Amino acid sequence: MIISLDVGTSSARAGLYDSDGRPVKGCFHQEGYLAATTADGGSEHDPHHLLAAVVTCLDRVLSTPPRSPILGVGVTTFWHGLLGFDGASRPVTPVFTWADTRARGAARELQEALGDDAIHARTGCHLHPCYWPAKLRWLRQARSDDFRRVIRWGSVGEYLQLTFFGEAATSVSMASGTGLFDQERQSWDARVLSAAGIDEEQLFTLCDRDEGQRGLRSDWGRRWPSLATAPWFPAVGDGAASNVGSDCVDGTRVALNVGTSAALRVVTERPLPPPRGLWCYRIDRRRPLLGGATSEGGNVYAWLRSILHLPDHDQLDAVLGGQEPDTHGLTVLPFVAGERSPGWRSERRASMAGLSLATSAADIVRAALEAVAMRLAIVYDLLAPLAAADHTIVASGGALIRSRAWTQIIADVLGRPLVLSGEEEATSRGGALLALESLGRRLAPTRAPGGQTVEPDIARHARYLEARARQRRLDQRI
Repeated sequence: MIISLDVGTSSARAGLYDSDGRPVKGCFHQEGYLAATTADGGSEHDPHHLLAAVVTCLDRVLSTPPRSPILGVGVTTFWHGLLGFDGASRPVTPVFTWADTRARGAARELQEALGDDAIHARTGCHLHPCYWPAKLRWLRQARSDDFRRVIRWGSVGEYLQLTFFGEAATSVSMASGTGLFDQERQSWDARVLSAAGIDEEQLFTLCDRDEGQRGLRSDWGRRWPSLATAPWFPAVGDGAASNVGSDCVDGTRVALNVGTSAALRVVTERPLPPPRGLWCYRIDRRRPLLGGATSEGGNVYAWLRSILHLPDHDQLDAVLGGQEPDTHGLTVLPFVAGERSPGWRSERRASMAGLSLATSAADIVRAALEAVAMRLAIVYDLLAPLAAADHTIVASGGALIRSRAWTQIIADVLGRPLVLSGEEEATSRGGALLALESLGRRLAPTRAPGGQTVEPDIARHARYLEARARQRRLDQRI
C-alpha cells in the first residue's frame, strides 16, 4: 500500500491507496485551515499549523494498522509557497502563498531590469508576485531583518522533510514553479537568483521525484512504526499530481481543475517557451506541463458565501441551475486575489458593474461564477492549440464536485463537453500513482474517465460569447 499526503492551499489530506492506485475505503482524513489575509494583499500560512494538520491526518489514517505493508509515502504540496529557514532548519517566516500580491512593486522592478519575455522563455514563469523572485526582492526591501535571518529558502515540502528526516532537497517539480528554475538546463537560474537577492547556496539542492528518503527520526518512527523504514518521496506540485490522478498524462487530455483557484493543464513534449499568458512547470525532469492558472476559483464562491446572506449550498445550487445565463445584467471581473493567467496583472482587483435595486444575491453569485468561467475560457483558447486536435477536457476539483450548476456554466462558456474525472481526490491519487511509479511498479493502463459527460448548450455558448466581449470591454476601460 501507499500513503498519499496532499498539503493544499486550504486543507491537508492523507489517504491509503493500494498497489493499483485505488483508495482504500475508510482510510482517508482531511484537516482544513485558512490562510491569514491582509488588506494590502498578504496571504500567509503558519507553517506550524500546516505541520500539525499533516501529523493529524497521518495519525488518523494510521490509527488502524494497515492490512499490508506500506511501500512508500507520496507527497504533494501547493506550488509557489515560499518559506524561510534559519541555520537550525527552523521556519522563521510564514509561508507566503501564491495569492500574496504584496510583491507587485518588486515584480515591476524585475520586469524593467530583466525583461519579462526573456525570463518567461527561460523559466516558464512570468515575473509576477506569486513567484519567488518578486517575493524575495520584496522581502529583502520591506522586511530586511527577517530576510537576513533566513539561511535557506524552500517550501512546505522541504519543511516536512526537515521535520521528519533532518535533511531535505527540492524536487524539480516544485522548483519549476518558483520562477527561479532554468527549464532547459534544469538547474537554478543564476541571473534571476542575483536579481532576487540570493545565491544558490541559499536554496536546497535539486532532486527528481523518485529520490526518496528512508529512516524517520526516532520519535516519528516510534509514532508511525509502519512508516519508519518506508521511502518518503519529495513533494511534487499539486497541479502535476492532479493531472496524473485524472489520467491526463499526454496531449489527448486537458485537465481542468477548480479548487481554491482554477487551472487548465496539459502534459506536452513541446519545447519552451510557452505562449505568453501560460506557464511551463514539470511533473519531473522528463515531463513538462503547460497550463494557465487563475487566481480565482472556489475562493470567489467562498468569499461570496461569507459576505452575502445565502441559502444552504444545495438550495443555492438549485437556484443557480434554474437561472438563464447572463440575464442578471451584471458584468464581473473576479480578481479577488489579483490576476494570474492570462494577463498576470497583480494589481487588478475585483469589480462589478450593472447593479440595480432588482439585483438579488443569487444574481451576484451566478454572475461571479460565470465570470470565473470566462477567465478560464481565455486560458483554454491559449492552451487548446498545444493539445491534440481531438483532446478531451477532464474536469475535477472540489468546487465542481459540489456544484453541478457551475460545472454546466463552465461547459457552456467553453462550448466544449466536460468529462468529470470520477476521482474526488485526483491530487491524492496522483501522488500515490507517482510514488508507485518511483518504486518501479508498472502502473495500470490509463483509464477512460469514469464520470459523466456534461454537454454544452450551443445557444447558451453563443450568449456567453457576447458576455465575454462585454467583460473584455469592462476590463479594458478599468
